[in-house]
Amino acid sequence: MSSITANILNVVGILVFVVASAAMLTWVERRMLGIWQERYGPNRVGPFGILQVAADMIKLLMKEDWVPPFADRFVFVVAPTIAMFVVVAAYAVIPMAPGIGVIDLNIGLLFFLAMTSLSAYSVMFGAYASDNKYALLGGLRAAAQMLSYEVFLGLSLMGVVMLAGTFNLREIVLAQQEQWFVIPQFLAMLLFFIAGIAESHRTPFDLPEAEHELTAGFHTEYSGMKFGMFFIGEYVSVLLTASMMVVLFFGGWLGPVLPPLVWFLLKTSILVLLMILIRGALPRPRYDQLMAFGWKVMLPLAMINLVVTGVLVLV
Repeated sequence: MSSITANILNVVGILVFVVASAAMLTWVERRMLGIWQERYGPNRVGPFGILQVAADMIKLLMKEDWVPPFADRFVFVVAPTIAMFVVVAAYAVIPMAPGIGVIDLNIGLLFFLAMTSLSAYSVMFGAYASDNKYALLGGLRAAAQMLSYEVFLGLSLMGVVMLAGTFNLREIVLAQQEQWFVIPQFLAMLLFFIAGIAESHRTPFDLPEAEHELTAGFHTEYSGMKFGMFFIGEYVSVLLTASMMVVLFFGGWLGPVLPPLVWFLLKTSILVLLMILIRGALPRPRYDQLMAFGWKVMLPLAMINLVVTGVLVLV
């Protein structure tokens, strides 16, 4: 097999795996929330309700692909495409195991931060193009929230960069052979975890689409597969956040006995389940509380972690 064919298979395999995993995660989340809250989750379609994913997909495909007559049609259509593209593109730099990954960039971490920043455009475009007051309010919330928490997301990673001495994600994993970075960078890991949830618009930080205030926020006017692209994009973002945490703080594919890919998937699955549990356990704060927590708590902690790490590295 030629190297070009192997690379193509690698890219296609990772793409299919990521999208399929995001689709299955919709079932996993509903099932686990049902167990934790002592109620039934999906349990009618297929064994343990696992075919509920297929039923939901068929339902989305059969819905009318409607564009509001008052919407900006081109921007309205492009917005969900951007939402899906940027999170899948960010997966290109994730090293899942030795030899498994799309591309090995020296600036892989910066590429990840760039893609997460671009995801804010999809929300703002969708809100603007909808010409709906609830969508516009949701888009304004999302823009402020994402731009704010990107600051803390980036600052929380600088300690890892100092310890590893590189932006290359594969080299960051290899730098953790003796000790996972979660031990010296535990505070940074917590900050990245919180900021990642906020970037993904996950509960309790789903205020841009808070149904009790804004109907559905920035995707109020979306239906059919356009809504499905926003929906799957959010779950791919959850997988991306968990995968980055594994790479940056939990040693990536490193581990004894089991194959490297199994270790990576196992660690990622545990973090995804933790994010689901948070959704079922924590209430949604007010928007002003969310922003105040970011600038008054997370920013000082991120700066303290950065300064302390810098001093320790110099010493």
